[in-house]
Amino acid sequence: MVDHSRVVTGRFSFSESVIREMTRLAQTYSAINLAQGFPDFPAPSVLKQAACQAITEDYNQYAVTWGAPGLRAGLCRRLREYNGIEYDEESEITVTCGSTEAMIASLLALTKPGEEVLIPEPFYENYGPDSIISGARPRFIPAGKDWSPDLDALTAAFSSSTRAIVLNTPNNPSGKVYGKEILKTIADLCEDFNAIAICDEIYEHILFDGHEHVSMACIGDMHDRTVTIGSFSKTYSVTGWRVGYAAADAGMSSQIRKVHDFLTVGAPAPLQHACITALDLPDSYYSDLAREYDRKRMILYKGLEDAGFGVSLPEGAYYILADAGGFGMDDTSFAGFLIREIGVAAVPGSSFFHDGPEHFVRFTFSKEDATLVQACSRLSRLKDL
Repeated sequence: MVDHSRVVTGRFSFSESVIREMTRLAQTYSAINLAQGFPDFPAPSVLKQAACQAITEDYNQYAVTWGAPGLRAGLCRRLREYNGIEYDEESEITVTCGSTEAMIASLLALTKPGEEVLIPEPFYENYGPDSIISGARPRFIPAGKDWSPDLDALTAAFSSSTRAIVLNTPNNPSGKVYGKEILKTIADLCEDFNAIAICDEIYEHILFDGHEHVSMACIGDMHDRTVTIGSFSKTYSVTGWRVGYAAADAGMSSQIRKVHDFLTVGAPAPLQHACITALDLPDSYYSDLAREYDRKRMILYKGLEDAGFGVSLPEGAYYILADAGGFGMDDTSFAGFLIREIGVAAVPGSSFFHDGPEHFVRFTFSKEDATLVQACSRLSRLKDL
């Protein structure tokens, strides 16, 4: 029998998405899906109205390949005001089909076959395959204490073969927020070894307990060697819209735009216009967003703790990476057990490591409060096992 669980095309060989497989299994067993990170609550009404209006006003043909001018201008304003980074809307912003395309377009554009891409653990599952598809060689760096990068291992990994490091802060799956000290150390290494940083910052507005988001492009001289990747998916609860962006200096953006043009031509035109409205929302929207997610974080945290998981509070994003070692199963077996027998879907934690622990599972709290309460009620049955 042919094994279709892996993609094998020429030099490419890697497993299919574990996260999306967990969603399929959740649907099969009618489990509550705390695996894939998408909300089960509505997007803001003003954005839905803006999307409908854009379609009615006939923004239904190709936008400019690298993004509608109004959206690029809005992104430059937002990046300047929130992130403290100056970009030129004409030459340094590329609107993409979500941050997923921004990442693969950046790697395809900016790495050469055989060059190394450093990926600190734990990592979002796309980064390794993206590097392989680009012809680069992913090199995975183990996590240190409290899910921070192991800076000694990271320092040892940089070499003349290093082209890029992929960073994700706030981090999926751990919720770790990288502070200035960590970023400064990485920035110094990038400058010493003439490497670039490709930074996935899509959870930048989901922060807790006083943690602040810092963009790598603001550190030292990193502006001209950093690609800042963002998306509307998480901040505005529109994961299905597939509108993201890559911001970088004009030289790197020129290369990213060439790849983007042949990958997807452009992101959905009416939804780009709706995203202009998103960027005009008041600052209170973002503080309210963080407060809402903080409440949801605590519901899931307490439910997992009561059910017997080892848990710590995430600093940002909307996931909890819980230690399930006490339940006597490896993470993959336990994730299947949760779906079939408990009715809750999570992601095996090993999918976020190259060769790491097999006793973690990841849950998302990007759900209605009632969904989280029901999931916690089901998880409480684990205490009786």
